Amino acid sequence: MKTNMAISQVNLTIASNGRLVIPANMRAAIGLRDGGEIVARLVDGAVVLQPLDAAIRQAQAMVARYVPTGSGLVDELIADRRAAANRE
Repeated sequence: MKTNMAISQVNLTIASNGRLVIPANMRAAIGLRDGGEIVARLVDGAVVLQPLDAAIRQAQAMVARYVPTGSGLVDELIADRRAAANRE
């Protein structure tokens, strides 16, 4: 999703209980709904918040670079486990 540059940066205040309110227009820009989950990461001293589904897609893309096209990793794992069980 494209982020509107007009809302790309705001100053926020952290409450005494550690809560932070993300403005509604920012939540809408990233498709975050009430009750939605986000992932918080510490990157070079900054806290980066990302919707969970976007973080999953990013992780899948990173892993996909190392998986050969057309490979059946699940089938390979099952075959390996069965072979190990047969050897026991």
